[in-house]
Amino acid sequence: MESVIFIFSLIDCCALIFLSVYFIITLSDLECDYINARSCCSKLNKWVVPEVIGHAVVTVLMLISLHWFIFLLNLPVATWNIYRYIMVPCGNMGVFDPTEIHNRGQLKSHMKEAMIKLGFHLLCFFMYLYSMILALIND
Repeated sequence: MESVIFIFSLIDCCALIFLSVYFIITLSDLECDYINARSCCSKLNKWVVPEVIGHAVVTVLMLISLHWFIFLLNLPVATWNIYRYIMVPCGNMGVFDPTEIHNRGQLKSHMKEAMIKLGFHLLCFFMYLYSMILALIND
């Protein structure tokens, strides 16, 4: 059963890595003026909720399966994703708003956040891979 948990976590982590790379590419396209702010933000906001759900599912799965270290490692990032989604100001298009993305260095902060998430998900990928291999050997 433990191997199934880590296989699912590995697949979910691959999807989150893909989303992080997609966020970085889309934000860098906006930075280079290849796309406009409205289309960039609509593309990115479409994937915010699946990212929150994907990360929350893995976090809850690790809590239920009593993998405390991995749960505690995932908890701050999952909490940040949920907080960021809940605290969207009223009237904004979403987490990424075209009227504010160029103000106050938000584009740079969104880019930095996407890079940090990519590094985190890569770390989790190898951790889940190692745990899956151990679970398959021990079964």
